[in-house]
Amino acid sequence: MNNGYLRKGGVAAIAAVVVSMAAWKAPQASSYLSAAGSPAAVASAPAGVVPPAVAAASYAPVVDRVMPAVVTLRVEKRASFSPTDQQMPDELFRRFFGEQAPQMRGRRMPAPVQRGLGSGVIMTKDGYILTNNHVVDGVDSVRVELPDRRTFTAKVVGTDPATDLAVIKIDASSLPTLVMGDSDAVKVGDVVLAVGNPLGVGETVTSGIISAKGRQTPTGDDGYQDFLQTDAAINHGNSGGALVNAAGELVGINSQILSPSDGNIGLGFAIPSNLAKHVMDQLVTNGSVRRAKLGVTIQAISPDMAQAMNLPSTRGALVSTVDAGSPAERAGLKQGDVVTQYNGRDIGDSNQFRNAVANTMPGTKVSLTVLRDGRTETVNATVGELETKTARGTRNAPGERGSEGRFGMTLQATDDGVVVAGLDPNGVAAESGLLEGDVITKVDGKAVKAPADVKAALDRKDGRPSLVVVEREGRSLFLTLRAE
Repeated sequence: MNNGYLRKGGVAAIAAVVVSMAAWKAPQASSYLSAAGSPAAVASAPAGVVPPAVAAASYAPVVDRVMPAVVTLRVEKRASFSPTDQQMPDELFRRFFGEQAPQMRGRRMPAPVQRGLGSGVIMTKDGYILTNNHVVDGVDSVRVELPDRRTFTAKVVGTDPATDLAVIKIDASSLPTLVMGDSDAVKVGDVVLAVGNPLGVGETVTSGIISAKGRQTPTGDDGYQDFLQTDAAINHGNSGGALVNAAGELVGINSQILSPSDGNIGLGFAIPSNLAKHVMDQLVTNGSVRRAKLGVTIQAISPDMAQAMNLPSTRGALVSTVDAGSPAERAGLKQGDVVTQYNGRDIGDSNQFRNAVANTMPGTKVSLTVLRDGRTETVNATVGELETKTARGTRNAPGERGSEGRFGMTLQATDDGVVVAGLDPNGVAAESGLLEGDVITKVDGKAVKAPADVKAALDRKDGRPSLVVVEREGRSLFLTLRAE
């Protein structure tokens, strides 16, 4: 998947848009409803065939309730220039002012204003509005336009780049609001409506379904992602707008699109309402978001890894590092544990576990169900508070070297283990995720001290992938190597 295809769903630059139009003859809705939804049609359906559902005559009543609470955000940011940048060159003065040019020297050009467009959702009658962080990040002013054409100047209450959410506030009362829905209860196939102001054309409603849940997108950042995917049309300007269910309840905040053309192709992503509510409550109360810290590094479980570790499936989150002195260490979590439940809720993958911990308030007592050496155990911990962490370097030293061999890697002995000194980019090791500078410390649970130890451990003939533990930037990581 090309990262360039991923677009934030919405700060749309204000620009001219060319719209192509084609003739289209609307079907007669009444005849369709009569054919698809009549008792006769249902009665005549062949045995074993599910008859077509009765189509909704209109979503207008839902739209009437939702639309007044979805607003347009117009943001401005004045570009900054150095004093030298802001001065007009003499050539430009002469071009525009002729002989007056010498008198104009030294005057500074006004810094250009960058303008953007987004959407927001009114959450309280007194003017708290939920939107995306990327809509208001770093801007100098935010103007809010209500569907009834009233405009307000908003202040930014708080932002959370990790979830791409922000809360702004306008000075108003008795505003229309949306009811917060339960995004956990949303199912793939549910009908949803996306509401916002795409490309500045005005308030717009599009319809679709929930295409998937728990999605991650390749943004390249370190955010907390648990997107609802939808095929309801989302374009630039929709960011921060509402994704509502058929009852008009807010189930998501539209955030991103995935597209090779920078426009909608049916791959839109919304932040779940439950996550949005958790973040909004903290931003309104504290101006920032506090997150729990367990003190582990986790990773996803590949099929090869599950086979190498004799796991029943790839579900769960694999603990690759336990920080010294952390809540996880005090609770007894160990490297190689697989977390399958967190506070009684099943954990499908590492991203789900990471989000679950992040949404826990610091100081909370939690229980974790883990798989350890083929047994299921329960671990109890009191989570700490997440802080900014800096990576620790890995120390390398000269020592014995090994050849690339059939795995396509050159190894070198160090004080800390066996370092990967070179890689064939097309070799097995590189394709398995090893990087130059990685320090191999264990193979299949046994410590290795020299390249010969690694070679001997990898050369077994039973056909199973080998489970390798490497140190990378001060963190342990599990990888699997399968001989060709």
